[in-house]
Amino acid sequence: MWCLMPRAKVTSGFFRIQMLIVMGLSVLAILTMGQLTSDSGERLSGNLLRDARIASGIGLLSGYLGSILWLLDRRRAGTIAMAGVMIATLTSLICSRGGMTTLATPTGAFHFLSSFATAGVLGGSVTGMLLGHWYLTAPTMSIEPLKMLSWYFVAAVLFRLAVSAVGWMLAGQSLHGGVQWTWFALRWLAGIVGPLAIAMMSLRILRYRNTQAATGVLFAGVILTFIGEMSASLLYSELHVPL
Repeated sequence: MWCLMPRAKVTSGFFRIQMLIVMGLSVLAILTMGQLTSDSGERLSGNLLRDARIASGIGLLSGYLGSILWLLDRRRAGTIAMAGVMIATLTSLICSRGGMTTLATPTGAFHFLSSFATAGVLGGSVTGMLLGHWYLTAPTMSIEPLKMLSWYFVAAVLFRLAVSAVGWMLAGQSLHGGVQWTWFALRWLAGIVGPLAIAMMSLRILRYRNTQAATGVLFAGVILTFIGEMSASLLYSELHVPL
């Protein structure tokens, strides 16, 4: 989302904070990657796990350098650091999904698209919410970046909806029992329908230039998105189909 948003209209401090968040998430990823499994439910091979951790380490280093560059208001160099974060996280995602060999298969490609859609929805909601909070420290900043992020959030949710609909068709009759259907309902209502409504509400609120109200709405969107993705993760652990 950083690479798509109009960065020239956002003060440098926002991106410095984002880089610090990247550092924290990179450390968390490195520490928890030992629990990753392939699409078949088996633990990742040692080489893939090593490569994923190396990529996350590069993302950590890029975030550290980026925090310094944005602190010094070196926008061009800071943008390069952002690109480094994006490439490192994408590489880590590919490794965690089984590597390029797995991605060459239809099933592997679909699972990767599902993970990519999840990243887009979570990134769109969280980044939009954090940018909305940044208006408290930079109230004169243009609202165009927040509008654009809201539109990107809409696009990410629609992409998530399309991928989840395909997963629903692939799951077939696998869904059974009240617990799984409850998770499924949470996945769609809280993780797709809710965030889509939230994003549209945010866009309507921003017509009146009320960034604080839009931020509150986006905060609710973050909560709904996490509920939906956690429900989808529970379903995936049993069905091995992204929904």
